[in-house]
Amino acid sequence: MSNSNIDHMELPPKTCSIERLVTLRPDVEKVLAGVKTSQRRNGRYADVGEVMELDGGRFVVERVYSQSLGELTDEHAKHEGFENVEDYKQTILSYHKGMPWLPHMRVWVHEFRPVQE
Repeated sequence: MSNSNIDHMELPPKTCSIERLVTLRPDVEKVLAGVKTSQRRNGRYADVGEVMELDGGRFVVERVYSQSLGELTDEHAKHEGFENVEDYKQTILSYHKGMPWLPHMRVWVHEFRPVQE
């Protein structure tokens, strides 16, 4: 069963800061271009309502929830800025040499949108 409906008040403490949520240049470019609207991490980097700043752009976190890698769909991968799950998987594995891709492994999903000024 997915935990995607967890109320943000029940979330565990953050394990890192929002400044570390999106750091790789290609990912920053995808966010700024509007093709990347989510980021998966092995820890929780942001609270709902928190604002991330990237190269002068501001993005508000709308949802934070836990998801297993096995629950990932092509639609989720598109929100990450990839064509499909396999493209996303191969890219992630290239960043983390030796990391296994286990369907039961859980990650934190951070969904965001541009702040309307």
